[in-house]
Amino acid sequence: DSAVVDEISRPPPIAKIMTFTCKSAAELGAFDAAAFVAAVGPVYENSPWIAERAHAKSAPFDSLTAIDEALWAVVCAAAPEEQLSLLCAHPDLAGKAAVAGDLTAESTEEQQRAGLSQLTREEMTEFAALNKRYKEKFGFPFILAVRNANKRTILGSFRRRVENDPGVEKADCLAQVRKIAWMRLRLIAPPAPTGKLTCHVLDTAHGCPAAGLPITLRYLGGSGGSMADSVVIGHFETNDDGRLNGPALSGDAFKEGIYEWTFAVGEYFAVKGSPTAGTAFLDEVPLRFGIDNPEKHYHVPLLCSPWSYSTYRGS
Repeated sequence: DSAVVDEISRPPPIAKIMTFTCKSAAELGAFDAAAFVAAVGPVYENSPWIAERAHAKSAPFDSLTAIDEALWAVVCAAAPEEQLSLLCAHPDLAGKAAVAGDLTAESTEEQQRAGLSQLTREEMTEFAALNKRYKEKFGFPFILAVRNANKRTILGSFRRRVENDPGVEKADCLAQVRKIAWMRLRLIAPPAPTGKLTCHVLDTAHGCPAAGLPITLRYLGGSGGSMADSVVIGHFETNDDGRLNGPALSGDAFKEGIYEWTFAVGEYFAVKGSPTAGTAFLDEVPLRFGIDNPEKHYHVPLLCSPWSYSTYRGS
């Protein structure tokens, strides 16, 4: 019987690293207006009016996703001058406010994580020039969700986006503002236990499900805390349909962060009797992926042959 060989039901260690303000997303969503704005207001930089309007129109909320969608609806419905004010509420990256220590606690932590507090003199000079050129062209600061970025990606994005048309850049900045808000919101309360992780393996060499293929799932850490050591979540084996017999993770055990499937592709094709080299071209195939919203369904499959593989994000 192709089934789950071993499954560890305890949640990954990110639960031990994170310290949330609220016990649950539902608790946060049930706050009265004043408490909700105090807790959620800072996710949009210096713009508590967004949380105020979202609560007035849509509260209560049962998930972080619902809160995020309500906040974003307020931003989308805001007048152009209010959207501009929201963009201008953000600080320059590696700008004068950062040097002087005048950023919000959230922005300070995010820029430090991205290495912007440890720039070389040449990098500081380039950031200053880009900030000046960008603000003169667009009338608002360059905005990028830098929590999981590094100096190379930030500078690369800055150099590219300063060439954008104003309309395109405003839309890009608003999208980044929402991304920043979402990552801040995840730090306030744990997600609702509604998400799950599933897998499906297809043998493209034979045009069939890859039955009996061993898989290991590991958790590598979360962006909300320090990176944890690799932890084995479970060992699995695909069933006759090439799937697991149930979700690899679900509910409270499913956390934001970086995970890795390891597929024993070489072993599977050897058992299958497929022609392969003396040293198999593909042995174990590691597939590292990120879970941004554990309230949702993430389907992370593998399509493989003895010589190639691919994946995609399903749901």
